[in-house]
Amino acid sequence: MKWFLKCMRQYADFKGRARRKEYWMFCLFNFLIGLVVGFVDAVLGTDVLSGVYGLLVFVPGVAVCVRRLHDIGKSGWMMLLVLIPIVGAIWLLVLFCKDSEPGANQWGDNPKMREPRVRWRE
Repeated sequence: MKWFLKCMRQYADFKGRARRKEYWMFCLFNFLIGLVVGFVDAVLGTDVLSGVYGLLVFVPGVAVCVRRLHDIGKSGWMMLLVLIPIVGAIWLLVLFCKDSEPGANQWGDNPKMREPRVRWRE
């Protein structure tokens, strides 16, 4: 959940890099919250909550996608690949699954190197 909240706090931050984990956790929690909001809308018989939630997460969703592309060394404009039917979405999915570009690139330092690893104590 911390990754989802981090993306929501970086509402329209299109600069920097986002790790794979940050992107996929945002997608997971966005999906789960969307299911709950859709269920509540179905119970109430409206589409208002889904519409408001969709508008609320649209910009952070695009921003985390752009930062994810920056992390693998690609421009955020690569998001436009989604406009190519079928092939574009598959290509973006492959790009989003790639590992981070090692070291710094033109969009900043590697986020994997900045975050200390948490070790569990037994």
